[in-house]
Amino acid sequence: MAAAPVWSVDPRTGKQREQVAVEATAQEVDAAVRAAHEARDALADRDVRAAFLRSCADELEAAKDVLVETADAETALGPVRLNGELARTCYQLRAFAGIVEEGAFLDVVIDHPDDTATPPIPDLRRYKVPLGVVAVYSASNFPFAFSVPGGDTASALAAGCPVVVKAHPDHPALSELVAKVLRRAAARHGLPDGVLGLVHGFEAGVELIKHPLVAAAGFTGSVRGGRALFDAAAARPVPIPFHGELGSLNPVVVTEAAAAERAEEIGAGLAGSMTLGVGQFCVKPGLVLVPAGAAGDGLVKSLTDAVSNVESGVLLDHRMRDNFVAGVAERAELEGVQSPVTPGAGSEHTVSPGFLTVPAEKLTREGEYDLLLEECFGPVTVVARYEDEAEMRGVLARLPGNLTATVQLSSDEARGEGRGVELVQELTPLAGRVLVNGWPTGVAVAPAQHHGGPYPATTSTSTSVGGTAIERWLRPVVYQNAPEALLPVELRDENPLGLPRRFNGRLER
Repeated sequence: MAAAPVWSVDPRTGKQREQVAVEATAQEVDAAVRAAHEARDALADRDVRAAFLRSCADELEAAKDVLVETADAETALGPVRLNGELARTCYQLRAFAGIVEEGAFLDVVIDHPDDTATPPIPDLRRYKVPLGVVAVYSASNFPFAFSVPGGDTASALAAGCPVVVKAHPDHPALSELVAKVLRRAAARHGLPDGVLGLVHGFEAGVELIKHPLVAAAGFTGSVRGGRALFDAAAARPVPIPFHGELGSLNPVVVTEAAAAERAEEIGAGLAGSMTLGVGQFCVKPGLVLVPAGAAGDGLVKSLTDAVSNVESGVLLDHRMRDNFVAGVAERAELEGVQSPVTPGAGSEHTVSPGFLTVPAEKLTREGEYDLLLEECFGPVTVVARYEDEAEMRGVLARLPGNLTATVQLSSDEARGEGRGVELVQELTPLAGRVLVNGWPTGVAVAPAQHHGGPYPATTSTSTSVGGTAIERWLRPVVYQNAPEALLPVELRDENPLGLPRRFNGRLER
């Protein structure tokens, strides 16, 4: 039977643009993984890895025009957004090149023998080594930053792990182009094509997670798809780490004092955040706890005015559009739910932004209103009006893990007066990033960044953004009483590579 074709589709019209590939067979997935496995030694040299990552950024920038044009044709995200995302992706690649050169990620620790300790300490030398082939599952909503050249790929290559990417069906033509660009960068440094494999198709993704030579996986997508792959990774004869980002509600709490102090500002900021990118950000605020009463009414009015002025937009594909339209309609039908600005279908190919309101009390107990505590992908948020702090805390107590949690405080509360400190502490167990008087959309690529959170936001405690994302693809190993001549050069006393390390309990830079 012939392999199924892979088509590039224009989300603005729903029409097929071109056939760009065919879905990979099990044999083709096996070949891609084996080629990646064979490329491990080629990535062993840190200087080569760093240069390769910089060349990836250079080549992506050189091909920017055609890449952005193709990405826009497949995602409808627009050139401005896509140029910014590509710039972020190139910055991330160069940032990981610097991390590789610095070498602190190796976490070198050396302890010389100490017979006076109880029990005695032998000669111990510890550092981290790459896991092996990493499977990367691309996201739909970030065709650069969370796809073929994105953070999972960049951090895995930085760790010394070859990558096989399962392309997202919403941008297959872009995926093919980017893979060629990155392989061109590899060739500049004598690296084989196998350092970056690319496969298409649902079944190919299943085969990839089961392949015995795949050592770890990174995923960004839905709860349903991510959980299925996570379970498959755990069910293997040799289970592997699965770092999945699955879904997030990203709650926001607005205090009564904050609403009274700056209702218009908060309403406008919320409108901008929840409709950014047609609501297709993983950190979109999907639930907002707002006080009942006059202060909260002012905020809702501001939100109504701002959202009413946002035009309809195109989602990444028609399946997402159908799910959005059906999802908001089902939520709006619940008793007590109101739609100050009704979200739903715009034209045949677009959706219109909006928001729903509901008494917070209905969310404090299990039942049909649990639907409002589930992520709805697209330009919509739920505003839950709470009568008192007990209701607000009751809703927070029912929330699952999230990527972000935000609190909007008054100026006095932000200085530590009132409930500001307690609210920040209450939100901390819910999310990997806690924001004060800001909005969660926009994830800075920085050493201190953490993009992750308690399940179901992610399946592990690691981050997919920022320098420490490299830790996902490494494992520690210790050499005990090994003669100097047998040790990896990174673990020798004279430190010929000048690595940051902890030497006999003292941190050396």
